[in-house]
Amino acid sequence: MLVGIYEKNDKILEFSSAPGQKADEFLVEKFSQILKEYKISELIYANTPGSFMGIKVSFVMLKTLSIALNLPLYAVSGFELNGFLPIRANKAFSYIYENGEIKMAKLEPVPMKLPQNLSTLNKSNDILPNYIIDAV
Repeated sequence: MLVGIYEKNDKILEFSSAPGQKADEFLVEKFSQILKEYKISELIYANTPGSFMGIKVSFVMLKTLSIALNLPLYAVSGFELNGFLPIRANKAFSYIYENGEIKMAKLEPVPMKLPQNLSTLNKSNDILPNYIIDAV
């Protein structure tokens, strides 16, 4: 999981979770620190595709902060954070972006990267998590 701090759209700081660290623990720890040190003006998260739990935890926490602090919350596609390359779905498959659709394929995933500048992101007001596949 990645969290970035941006000033005037340029990245000034990045945090990444330790391997195996739970999303909720990482987010609570980092946002406790961030809220003490920085004035936040907006929140942005990747609402698809990726870890169901990571997306769910991120949404709940950021939506809560958005309401509590009266901050706008936006969503972006995870594909914007890795150059539209494969994103891990599970141990065997990855999500791929092909002809405007998200599909699954047996490909090696490419890690996410936070952009150096936010101006290139397609921020959306449609912030609900998009889990890609239906619940079983």
